[in-house]
Amino acid sequence: MTFATRITTAGHQSVTGISRTLAITDWVSRYLGLWWTAADVGPGRTPTGPVIRADVDVEQHAALGARVLAGRPDEVTYATAPMLIIRDATGLVTATQPDDGLSYAWDPAAGRMRIVGADETAVATATARLAREVVRGRLLSDGWRILHASAVTRPNDGATLLTLGNKGAGKTTTGFLLARTGLHLLANDRVFARLDGEVVRVLPWPGAAAIGFGLLDALGWYEPVRARARAGGRMHPTQKQKVTDALLAGDRTPLWTTSGAELKPQFFPDQLESWLGLTLATEGHVVGILFPEIVPGAAPAVTMAARGVSDADFFGSATEDRYPDVFGLLPAETSTKALVGHLAQLPHRTLTMNHDPEASTAVLLEAARSVVP
Repeated sequence: MTFATRITTAGHQSVTGISRTLAITDWVSRYLGLWWTAADVGPGRTPTGPVIRADVDVEQHAALGARVLAGRPDEVTYATAPMLIIRDATGLVTATQPDDGLSYAWDPAAGRMRIVGADETAVATATARLAREVVRGRLLSDGWRILHASAVTRPNDGATLLTLGNKGAGKTTTGFLLARTGLHLLANDRVFARLDGEVVRVLPWPGAAAIGFGLLDALGWYEPVRARARAGGRMHPTQKQKVTDALLAGDRTPLWTTSGAELKPQFFPDQLESWLGLTLATEGHVVGILFPEIVPGAAPAVTMAARGVSDADFFGSATEDRYPDVFGLLPAETSTKALVGHLAQLPHRTLTMNHDPEASTAVLLEAARSVVP
C-alpha cells in the first residue's frame, strides 16, 4: 500500500509525495501543509506534476550510493551535510549523503525524484525539503522571487507588513512580536514575492522556525516550551542535541557554534500555533515595510534613518548557503528591478528596538499604524 500527499501553493504550483510509509507523507503535510496546502491523493489516482517517491529502503540506498561512488562524483555541502553527486548525459542526477544515510535520483525529463534511506526521520525530512525545492523552482519560473524578510498579515484583508534588514537587525523578532498582537505570521525568515500589476503578492517559505533562548524567554515562551519538551514533545530534528539538553535542564545560556552562529530551538510550523499560540497566514499583499534595528539599551523609537530595498534583500544563488541547487530544480535568475522599484514606493518606517518586548512592540505597532491604511 502506498500513501500520497499533494502540496499546492499559488493556486497551481504543486508536487506530490508518495511513500509506502504513512509517517513520511504525514511529515510532508506537517512541514508544508499549514503555510501551503496539503491534500491526500486517493488510491488509484494518478498524480499530476512532479512526484517524489520516498521510502525507507536500505538496499536501494546502498545501490544508489555505490553508483555515485563509481562515477567520480562531485562533492558539495547540502543541508549542512556532505553530498556526493554524479550527472549523466541524459540529465539524470544521482546523489548520496553517507553521513545521513540518504540517496537520491532525479529525472528532470520525467519530473520524478527518488529518495531512499536507512532512517524514517531522515527520509521524511529530506522529502519535505525536496518537495519545497521543487515548488520553489516552479514559483521562481512563474516570476516569484525570495526576499530575506519576515512578514505579518492582517487577518481580514491580507494586508501585509514586510520586515527587511541586515543579519541581526531584528526581522524575526519583529515578526514574532507583531504576531503576538493578533496579526498572522506569514514568514519569519524568507518570503516569496511577485509583482502582479500594481500589487506585490507574498507567499510563505515553509520551514522550521529558529528562536533563540533569549527571545523565547523575553516573550514568555521558554517555560511553556520547556514543559512541552519535558512531557515528550518532539521538536524539529535539525535542533542540536545540546540545545535540547539545555532546554530540558532549564539552562537559558545562549549556545554558539565555533563559527559564532547561535544554536537555537527549532520548531515545526504547527508548533508555532499549538505551542506558542500564533496563527499562520498562507498569502497576502504588501502594503508597507519596516526596517528595524535592535540596539540594546536604546529607547525604542521610530527613526528617520535612510533605508531602501535593494538586491541585497533577495536570496539568490550567490547567497543560498543551505540548499544549493544540486538537482537543477531552479531556473536562471531574473531581474528584481521592477519588484524593487514598486516596493520602494510603498510606505516604510525605520525604527530602533531593544530587548524589552513590550516597549519594542509598542513602537512596532506605532510604526505599523502609520504605514498600513
